[in-house]
Amino acid sequence: MNIGDKSDDEIRALADPLWRHLVKQSNEGNYGEFVRNFAAPLALAMNQVAVNHQFANSELARNLADEADYLGIIRRGEHVTVLYRQRSTRKPGEWLGRLVLGYEDGDVRIFAASIF
Repeated sequence: MNIGDKSDDEIRALADPLWRHLVKQSNEGNYGEFVRNFAAPLALAMNQVAVNHQFANSELARNLADEADYLGIIRRGEHVTVLYRQRSTRKPGEWLGRLVLGYEDGDVRIFAASIF
């Protein structure tokens, strides 16, 4: 299976709920739920202590607006990158959200996620 073969609408139907889940769990500082949909290599690379430190010390990571604006999709090999405009409830400005999706053992998983 190659997620890049799906239409933009099909990819968004998969990506948007995953992005909303990440935002919600980031705001709540819930590490276990935050990594729930990560691909195994990413989940293994995530250090719970470091992520909890980020949740505790990042004003942005704990105050993301519930809604984000979809910007587009980039297809690359067996993965797609879905881009969002993300805002904060406390900090002025906009950030670029990036969600990299692909298949792992037949399921859509998150291979990377970031806000910058």
